[in-house]
Parts: sequence; C-alpha cells; structure tokens
Amino acid sequence: MLELKSPAEIERMRITGAFVADVLVAVGERAQPGVNLLELEQHARTMIDARGAVSCYWDYAPSFGRGPFRNVICLSVNDAVLHGLPFDYTLRDGDLLSLDLAVSIDGWVADSARSLIVGTADPADARLIDVTEVALAAGIAAATPGNKLGDISFAIGTVCTDYGYSVNTQFGGHGLGRTMHEDPHVSNNGRPNRGLMLRPGMTLALEPWLAQTTDRIVFDDDGWTIRSADGSRTAHSEHTIAVTDDGPKVLTLPTA
Repeated sequence: MLELKSPAEIERMRITGAFVADVLVAVGERAQPGVNLLELEQHARTMIDARGAVSCYWDYAPSFGRGPFRNVICLSVNDAVLHGLPFDYTLRDGDLLSLDLAVSIDGWVADSARSLIVGTADPADARLIDVTEVALAAGIAAATPGNKLGDISFAIGTVCTDYGYSVNTQFGGHGLGRTMHEDPHVSNNGRPNRGLMLRPGMTLALEPWLAQTTDRIVFDDDGWTIRSADGSRTAHSEHTIAVTDDGPKVLTLPTA
C-alpha cells in the first residue's frame, strides 16, 4: 500500500533526515584507526537518546535476520556491505567502513548511509565509493513526477555497469515514512519506463551498493552482516528523498 505524503509531512521527514545525516557525519569523524566499532555504536546511541529519537533498527526482526537486531547503527567493514552488526573490532588504517542509520522522530522516519575510508585511502576503494555516490545522484535525478520506478533503477544500474561493476538486485531501496520499510521496493537495476508511476508525495530511500568484483553475497553466521561472496571490498550510499512537483528533494542532508 502506497502512502503519499503532504508537503508538511515531507518537512517532518526532512527534520528527521537532517538528524540522521548529522549522526552519520559525527560517527564518521570518529572513525579513525584505533577506534572500536562498539565505540561508534555507543556514540550513535548517545546522540539518538539525547535527541529523543527512536532507532528503527533496535528489535528489528525481518525474515533474513537471526533474532532481533540489538544495535542502533549498521557498521560494515571492508567486504561487509549491508546490515553490519557492530562488534568488537578495532578499525585499522585503510579499512573501508559503511555506516547506515534509520531513526524516527515524532513518528516520521528517515534512512541514510555513507561509506568512507579510515585513514589512508586505496584508489580502488575511493573509486568504488565515488561510483555509488554518482549512481545515487543519477537515481535521485530520475525521481521526477511522470517517470516510472524503473527509470530510477535504470539510472542507478547504468552508472554502475558503465563503470564496470555488476549489480546485485536482492537488496535495494524502498519506500518509507511512518515506518522504515514501506512499498515500493526500488531495485538498483532495471528497465526504463517500467513499473509504478512516480507521483508527488512519494518518499523513497535510494541505496546503491557495490562490491569490487562480484554481485553475489553471503551472510555471516550472525544472520545479519552481508558480505561480498568473493571477499572483495564493498561500498554503500543512501539518501531519503521525496518526489515533488518541483523535482526530487533530498531529505537526509546535514544541517551544517
């Protein structure tokens, strides 16, 4: 069931989105060599509690997970790309870290992710992150009224394949608003002019993610953390957006 949001409701989501973005910036700045993932989790938790926000991840229990998720942020390192369960790991120089966060404030949700390199950057890792960001920008640009959902997927997938990466379509973007996951699913590859017509008031989380040399994934024994099947490095970028009469609006931009 698709729920269209009013301009006032989109503004409420933008407030949540700015907070999500601010947390990702703050946690990312703390992601230095020698810092433990559990320290980053605790900092995110402190910021969420101070704001009076509600984590969308805490107690989340989808069919693919192993028990409820008991953390407030996903932290995925190197070959891990999605749903990374924070654990006792100390970051090292050159690690590629992906951070994913969704919270609710006053009943309205926003979801965003970013990838960064801890310390010294490997050019191949930097390129991988850049491509997810370029693909995300292309998907956002396609989110205009009158276009189809497939136009977003096609725009994202075209960037990824043009840069030489293969695209996994098992996990992708999604609608959101009152809850973290709403209709529709937004694949990271697709055919143009296919699928649901985009209408003003639709709010979507677009999230291209890539691995260096594969589109296949495996799950850790924790039932959550998703890794590239061949152990290659991964990256993930995500924004919450709104489809409006004035074009797509990004709702997860930092306040500063």
